[in-house]
Amino acid sequence: MKLIVLLLACAYQLAPLCAQEGMVEVKHSEFLFETGKFFAQCHASTIEETADGVLLASWFAGTHEGSSDVRVWGARYENGKWTDPQVWADGQLSDGTQQPCWNPVLFRAAKESLMYLYYKVGPNPREWWGMVKTSHDGGKSWSIAKRLPPGILGPIKNKPLALADGTILSPSSVEINEDRWMAHVERSDDQQQTWQVHPIDHNGKMNVIQPSIVEHADGRLQVLCRSKEGVVATAWSTDGGKSWSTLEKTDLINPNSGTDAICVGNRFYIVYNPALPGKDWWEGRAKLRMATSTDGMHWSDVLHLEDEEKGEFSYPTIMQDAKGLIHIVYTHNRKNIKHVLLRRRE
Repeated sequence: MKLIVLLLACAYQLAPLCAQEGMVEVKHSEFLFETGKFFAQCHASTIEETADGVLLASWFAGTHEGSSDVRVWGARYENGKWTDPQVWADGQLSDGTQQPCWNPVLFRAAKESLMYLYYKVGPNPREWWGMVKTSHDGGKSWSIAKRLPPGILGPIKNKPLALADGTILSPSSVEINEDRWMAHVERSDDQQQTWQVHPIDHNGKMNVIQPSIVEHADGRLQVLCRSKEGVVATAWSTDGGKSWSTLEKTDLINPNSGTDAICVGNRFYIVYNPALPGKDWWEGRAKLRMATSTDGMHWSDVLHLEDEEKGEFSYPTIMQDAKGLIHIVYTHNRKNIKHVLLRRRE
């Protein structure tokens, strides 16, 4: 009987798996807003902490992904709860027409107070362009939107990485067409004012987008990418992101769905959908897990965030706050954004 109870506990949704190194404990989980009150659908959330410790979250929402009324929404965590969502950016053009917004990414370098909101505007991922806004007051107000330079898209889904020398690496990618996807890094040495593009294995055979960047203790950089090949793909850099190795497979399967990864202490954590690609792009997103690794190649699950037979739980973002707690936000059936707060077990 005790064994049955233990197995049930290990399999239960939002419960840690059986004890192993790198385990995490769920402290709290919640939805960010009242379902259906503000918009019909939402997707692609991001979370970041201000210099004074306030959480910000953002996502795109509207009638349906790709609809002209899709805008970037956001909220602040104040007095123990999330504020009602507000529109932080839209896709209105100078001629008055409206284009959909996509994939917001919040980012603040650790030693700075300025908050960046990167996002895309355009009819689809093959034709979109990069935009950016900034906030000097922790997300209470935002600057006028600025279009990024030609050829610079900004972070496509996951947050940039700040190196010790102040260099900012923005993980990005392009969807040339339905048959060819390629990832790259946009590198800035002047506080995100100008950028240089560094390709990730553009002559290789793997099709990848939406990389995350993590830094290893020996200074190596690693990207972990969504792929069309049914796995989380990876590549390495030993020169600060200027050049990258050939893409290769990790031992994580992937149903052509977004992931995100971070380094916490001497470990890496990734949030991903543990399934193989289905007939349609949305298949394989009913289960969402968190895994850990010490080498970035071999991973072990430590948490089942969602474990359903149907539904969409996807596009996670993971970050560590100044207190050491881990935050995850992700799409919950396109109707809400779920926030999960974790503590790492030592």
